[in-house]
Amino acid sequence: MNKLISTLLLLTVLWSCQQTKQQDTAQQTDYSAAIDSSRIALKSVMDKTKVPGLSASVSIDGEMVWSEGFGYADLEAKKPVDPAHTLFRIGSVSKTLTATGLALLFEKGLIKLDAEVQTYVPYFPRKAYPITVRQVGGHIAGIRHYIGDEMYSSKFYPSVREGMEIFMNDKLEFEPGTKYHYSSYGWNLISAVMEGATGQDFLTYMKEQVFQPLELHNTHPEQTQAPLSNTTRYYRFNNGETEEAPFVDNSYKWAGGGFISTSEDLIKFGNAHLLLPGFLKTETLQEFIRPQMINDTTTTTYGIGWVNRITADGVKYYGHSGGSVGGITMLAIYPEYNVVVALVSNSSNVSYNGVFHKMAAWFDTAKNSKSITLE
Repeated sequence: MNKLISTLLLLTVLWSCQQTKQQDTAQQTDYSAAIDSSRIALKSVMDKTKVPGLSASVSIDGEMVWSEGFGYADLEAKKPVDPAHTLFRIGSVSKTLTATGLALLFEKGLIKLDAEVQTYVPYFPRKAYPITVRQVGGHIAGIRHYIGDEMYSSKFYPSVREGMEIFMNDKLEFEPGTKYHYSSYGWNLISAVMEGATGQDFLTYMKEQVFQPLELHNTHPEQTQAPLSNTTRYYRFNNGETEEAPFVDNSYKWAGGGFISTSEDLIKFGNAHLLLPGFLKTETLQEFIRPQMINDTTTTTYGIGWVNRITADGVKYYGHSGGSVGGITMLAIYPEYNVVVALVSNSSNVSYNGVFHKMAAWFDTAKNSKSITLE
């Protein structure tokens, strides 16, 4: 009798475990339709723009649900894109990474956003008007952007201060706070502010305080002097043909456009700023993504290192795009969907044409469709 009871109990436990497994399996969301739609849309982008290689990653509720490489990181060698390891130039998405480093200093009280920049960078020349850290971070300080072919600089700048020499003696474009004028050079100044507040080299600070804690193992400053083995080759579409992009050295603008990364690392970074409280305090992130004002009357769509907009369908998102010589990147975070989308490519001529918004909506629809997959 005891043996019979034990056998029945064992069978009951096994049956219960099997039912739990089936229920867990049954509750899994089927993202296949969203993935198929995304593949079709991205392949269309590649066909139209002749981009050799592209990487796409998507997460929902903090979990990577799709990540895939398309085309080649190296056309000649036929080396395929690996979304986990192929390194792309992320352009101005670098500003968002830098903004997180700045936000940590803000949280610790080491930087005041409304302080004049000379508080931290005494070597920055005073202008006709005072400039605050907040204004510089929001592109309303009047600091100029690239002139002529400056974006194609091939010169190596070993320090932030040396990179500042390109623009720091120039006049302001306008009185701070009266206009919005995008300026990557402004973020050179932000990195100098961070160095002044910490007494630490900017790149070392970013590695120790942002990249390592977030486990962004494939995010680095681009060092053309010693390129990493997983770095893609860079291309452009010119005169009807795909060709290698001209050599550039982005050391003059690490903070605003000089980092390289993978689509999967960007998803990690995005999730750290989606699931609140995350890497930053909730109120800190809100401070940084809140759009700034012009003349105290007109709202921009830019906070401090973060674009903050609404899609044509009325869905809020924040993130950043990045344009580089040989690379176009998009990082978009959709808090209403709990979705993060990251796209990186290795050509200067790519236009995603809002496909990332469609991808976010497709994956959100799949999540809410209650689709099931049974074993």
